[in-house]
Amino acid sequence: MNRKAFILSLASGILLFLSFPKYEFHYLIWISIVPLLYALREKNFSEAFFIGLTAGLVYNIGVIYWVSFVIVHYGYLPLYVGISTMVLLALYLSLYVSIFSVTVVYFSRRGIREIYSAPIVWAILEYIKSHLLTGFPWENLAYSQYGIKLLIQISDITGIYGITFLIVFINCIVYDLLVTGSRGKILPELVSGIIIVALIGGYGVYRIESVQDSLKDAKTVNVSLIQGNIDQSIKWDPQYQSDTLRIYRELSIEASKSEPRLIVWPETAVPFYFQNIDKKHRDILDIAKNAGSYLLFGSPSYVRKNERYLLKNSAYMVSPKGDIVGSYDKMHLVPFGEYVPLKKLLFFVEKLVVGAGDFIPGKGIVPLSMDGKKIGVLVCYEGIFPEISAEYRGKGAMLLVNITNDAWYGRTSAPYQHLTMAAFRAVENRLYLVRAANTGISAIVDPTGEIISRTGLFERSVLNGRVRLLNYGTFYETYGDVFIYLCVASILVLFLFSRKRRVGDDRDYL
Repeated sequence: MNRKAFILSLASGILLFLSFPKYEFHYLIWISIVPLLYALREKNFSEAFFIGLTAGLVYNIGVIYWVSFVIVHYGYLPLYVGISTMVLLALYLSLYVSIFSVTVVYFSRRGIREIYSAPIVWAILEYIKSHLLTGFPWENLAYSQYGIKLLIQISDITGIYGITFLIVFINCIVYDLLVTGSRGKILPELVSGIIIVALIGGYGVYRIESVQDSLKDAKTVNVSLIQGNIDQSIKWDPQYQSDTLRIYRELSIEASKSEPRLIVWPETAVPFYFQNIDKKHRDILDIAKNAGSYLLFGSPSYVRKNERYLLKNSAYMVSPKGDIVGSYDKMHLVPFGEYVPLKKLLFFVEKLVVGAGDFIPGKGIVPLSMDGKKIGVLVCYEGIFPEISAEYRGKGAMLLVNITNDAWYGRTSAPYQHLTMAAFRAVENRLYLVRAANTGISAIVDPTGEIISRTGLFERSVLNGRVRLLNYGTFYETYGDVFIYLCVASILVLFLFSRKRRVGDDRDYL
């Protein structure tokens, strides 16, 4: 890799991570891949691999640098371990950019231009990254555009991958314009790009108006989101359990003045086993009764199996009468946060989960009930997995509730990233999403993806608002990632076509 290619790959990586929160230069994403494509010109496969790896490393380190913060501050491991672990994760994620680069070069060498291969390949690789090895869909390209309402409405058909496809497609048009230096030679591309953007924008206008019309007849529910702002360093200390419960009681009393039908506390807001019938258990039931509201909150729970106690990360719903009307056990656990994969091999990471021990996943998606209406509960990390929210919607959920504890992330970009990714679940399923976070950011998101109210970070507060219970139904909720299946079919067609247009010997490109 020569100096020019190295600088171009660095530029792509920088433009990519600056497009995401909390940098917020979201418009940069539309040109972020252009330097990478330029760096790949006339390169062989090995050069393409390392060019992609360089761009991917800069991109991913800029996005997930907070991993080292979590490991050092809450895993109590040395700084070099925190940085090394973060870089290893970034290296893994960068492999997808390397594979993208090699694949684009492969097709280019066979006469298939980047504009035909690159958008498809990037979308497919994002899908694989989001599912392989339990999946890590953190900050896929589409999430950078969370604030562009007209653009993101297409998510209720294609999911986030349609937006990713469009982003790479526009990058390819810009690249071709710079390479050819003539608009006339790429006029068909420019026209097709304008038409696609116009169609997506038109669909956005239509869908926003359609959703707003549906909201007029939907049932209104007052909600209160409680942000306790409990310091992570004392959260699991038994000496502070009474103080924690007092804080949530006082905030809930304050919230009850707005007559909410639903009060939501964050993930593990109750730092003890609510399932144990004791004074603390009864105190929580009394809070719901005194507020006259449904109370949804997080608490660790356990099951006993073969003389062992196995932990779960659970959510409970208590009725205004003080009855427990349902519970849900988190399905998608956080690697290294709630359990250690390959524990025998990675024995040195044990301290990362000391706060609460290893958890086991729940047995399935279980909507909770409020006044006969179903609510889908997304515990923390589950908010970034589209398929979980879609399954809730398929089971009749009319509201999504995300409870989380983002105290781990400190004041890094992660709390902002986490919120904006979860906001897409509202668009995909055309449901309101409310989010209660221990230290922030708590928020209310409407079915068009607009964050209509939010709290700040590390403040103790109550966020009151109104949501509407919708039964709208979407293509994405019903059929899932059909768009990706079409991409896979398209790449297979391109591959077969490329075999007939083979130029030279593959050994020339190694």
